[in-house]
Formats: sequence, structure tokens, C-alpha cells
Amino acid sequence: MPPSTPSPSARQGSWAPPVRPAASPSAEPSPSDPSRPSAPSVRSAPPVPPSGWPDAPAPTAMTGRANQKLRTRRAIVQAAADLSRTGRDVSMSDIAAAALVSEATAYRYFPDLVSLLREAIAGQLPGPDEALASIAHCADPVERVAAAAEFLLRHVLTRQGVVRAMIAGTIARPAPSARPGLRFGLIDHALAPEEENGTVEPAVLEQLRRGLAVVVSPEALFTLTDLYGLDPEDAVAGIVATAATLTRATLPPATGPAS
Repeated sequence: MPPSTPSPSARQGSWAPPVRPAASPSAEPSPSDPSRPSAPSVRSAPPVPPSGWPDAPAPTAMTGRANQKLRTRRAIVQAAADLSRTGRDVSMSDIAAAALVSEATAYRYFPDLVSLLREAIAGQLPGPDEALASIAHCADPVERVAAAAEFLLRHVLTRQGVVRAMIAGTIARPAPSARPGLRFGLIDHALAPEEENGTVEPAVLEQLRRGLAVVVSPEALFTLTDLYGLDPEDAVAGIVATAATLTRATLPPATGPAS
């Protein structure tokens, strides 16, 4: 009997190769897949301040530091002004201690003692008009010069600590504008009527100014008190008399009120 031919269903049998499911279009490759290209890591940039510079401090911080520096500077100047009115010797370390800062901090704001003292006493010096208001209507140059000399010398006595410090500083580092010009302002104001009247030659007035600048000076006062040993009151009286004698010998006395 001839062998039977298997039916198509029998030839196919019950086994079939597994069917791999089709990949979804949106499926991502596995991170461990060697065929996947490595993407560079992206690091987020730090926020940039409003000023546009990554490391720029905030405006409030800058304002706070500026205000602190201004307060420190004012405290140093005020301490110098307060000490200048005591008449005692003044040093940068004394001023720093009074301002509650270190001496190094004081030097960061002012390069030397003279520059600090000049600023500290700038607003305390009276103008020549105010200083010589009592002789505003006096035309006698001798009396006017005597009043100017006495005002300056008594001013020096009350602030001699500052005056000595400024003299020492300007000797070491001379500068035309390092010291206040109170002395020259007083001399010019005392001689102003003579210059306005035109009764004295300009060269004669200039020579008198130079002579008075030597006589009516802190240096002359300290020479008499420190070296000659005079009492301050006697020293002032001696300088005032010398200034009056020099003026009287140079200028004729006035006979009428100042114009």
C-alpha cells in the first residue's frame, strides 16, 4: 500500500519560528546599545547678574560698601577735627584710635598726616573779613596789622598741636599749598586799604608783606616760647609790637576812616 501523503496542515506542523515584533517608530534605543551615538552633556549656564558680568556684585552690595567707606572717611576727618581743637600734639595713631579704626586704615584714606589735618581744619578757619571784623572801619595800617598779628598768634596757641604737626610735615615734604593760607590772608586784608588808595608804591607794599610773613608766623611764636623761653602771652605781645613797628616804619599813618 503506497505511503500516504501528509496533508498541508500536517506538513506545516505545530511549530513556527518566533516572530519578532516590529519596532515602534517612537521607540528609543537602549542606553547600553553600542550603536547609539553618545550625545555631549549640556551644562546649564549660571545666571548672569543684571550688570552683564558673571562675577559683578549686586548693586546693593556695591552701594553698601561705598557707604561704609564714606562713613569711615568721615569718622577719621571728624576725629582729626576734634583733636585739633584740644591744642595737644596730634599723630595719625591718635586720630585712628579716636575714630575707632586702625592706623593702617587711616593711611589708606589719607597718604600722610598733613593732608588729613588740612582737610579736617579747612572748615574751621575763619575768613579774613570775619577775623578782623572789629577793625573793619579802621584806616590805620599799624592798628590793622597789630590786630591781624594778634588774631593769628592766638589762633596758633589754641591749636598748636596741629600747627606743629603741619610745620613738621611741610618741612619734610614741602608743597606750596600744603598749609592753610590764613596768615597771608590776614596780612593782605590788613593792608588792603593802602593798596586800594594807591598811596604806597606796590613794591613797598610787597616788601612789607614779606617782612610781616616772617614776623607774624607760628615759627616766630615757637622760637620765642621753645627756644627763648618766653611765656606765650609775652611772646604774642612781643611779636605784635614788632609787626606794628615794622608797619609804622614802612607806611605813613592814616588820618581818616577806611573808604
